[in-house]
Formats: sequence, C-alpha cells, structure tokens
Amino acid sequence: MSAGTALIVGASRALGLGLATEYADRGWDVIGTVRGDRRTGLHELAEASGGRVTVESLDMTKPEEIDALRERLAERTLDLLFVNAAVTRGNIPVGEVPTEMFVEVMVTNALSPMRVIESFRSLVAPTGTIGVMSSRQGSLALNTRGGQDVYRASKSALNQLMRSYAARYADTSHTLLLMCPGHVRTELGGPDAPLTIDQSIPGVADTIDRHGGEPGLKFLNYQGQPVPW
Repeated sequence: MSAGTALIVGASRALGLGLATEYADRGWDVIGTVRGDRRTGLHELAEASGGRVTVESLDMTKPEEIDALRERLAERTLDLLFVNAAVTRGNIPVGEVPTEMFVEVMVTNALSPMRVIESFRSLVAPTGTIGVMSSRQGSLALNTRGGQDVYRASKSALNQLMRSYAARYADTSHTLLLMCPGHVRTELGGPDAPLTIDQSIPGVADTIDRHGGEPGLKFLNYQGQPVPW
C-alpha cells in the first residue's frame, strides 16, 4: 500500500498515537482526532511533522461532532479510515455493572465506531481501507476464562456490527479490517502486558498495508494471523 492519507480516530495517546506516528514515519499524511481542546502527544507529533500530521477535535460519542468533522473533511479523499478509540471500566462481573456504565462502554466501543464509519465511508477511496481496533477479547471462540465482561461484550458487538456492515455493502471494493493489536502495555492492557506499543503497532500497520486493495472483511492480529470469531 503506497503512502496516502489516513484518518485515525482516537490518536491522542497509546495505540492511536503510535499508529499516527507509524504512518507519518511511512510518509503518509495523517489526520488524527482528539477529544476536546487539551494538549496531547498528537499535538507534539503534528508540530514536529512539517505539516504531515494535522489534529482535529472529535468526541465520537456525539453525533453532532461526527457530522461537523465530516463537513470539515468533505473535500478530502481517505486511503485509510481507522477507528481506534475505546474505553474499559474495570473487571466487574456483569451482574454488578451499573446500567450507565454498560451503556457508556457499548456506545463508545461498538455504536460510535460504526457511526464514524457510516459517516465517512464515502470519503474513502474505492480501493481504500476501513479498519477498527478490535481485540482478542472480542472473540467468542477464545473466551475460555471470562472476565472483563462488558469490554469483551462491546468488542464482540463491534465485530458483529462490522459483519453486518460488510454484508450491507458487499458490492463495494473497500478493504475492511478488524485489528487485534495483541496484549499491549497501555492503560487498557495494564502494566504487565507482554507487548510494548513499539512491538505491536508496526505489525498492525504492516498488516493493514499488506491487505490493502483486498475487498471484504477480515479479523486479524498484529502479526497478520486470523483471529477466531
């Protein structure tokens, strides 16, 4: 996949910032989003990029902000649209999870990424790629230990919604990817995770680039291996 323009939603820190940095280093023009107007690592990356990286504000749980960003970028063509943003709220058995917490995680991790994709799909080049950051924890087949009930459920819901999206737009040529970055040392992954961002993200980018131009949906890990549904 040759260098182009990438929109990375949720690029202020951790995996999203790592992915923005990786694509900028590969010669891409990167549009990264952050929530609110606080200064983040993405701002520092943009300042050092010579104009290659730009920062946009987006809280993707707010449909009006999605619409506003879509309008601001209406004249752009995207070669990669990648939605990274997600939250977790701890390892709580589902029966003890407050309703508002369940709703927050589901809206952030499953509904909002799909709203972004539906809104921006027409800006993606015909042979471009639409990807979302999923997780091994979204796999039903691999859930043999339980735990992280709501986060798991939100990623499984995201996977299912992407399957429905792929079926609805089966006649398009977009590459659709659900990416599993591995167990990475981030706020979500915890301090004892075996992978660093620098070990995971180049593999994520390599996998995205390797499958560019291949229509249809795939669920893959950062090493390019299929993840069981």
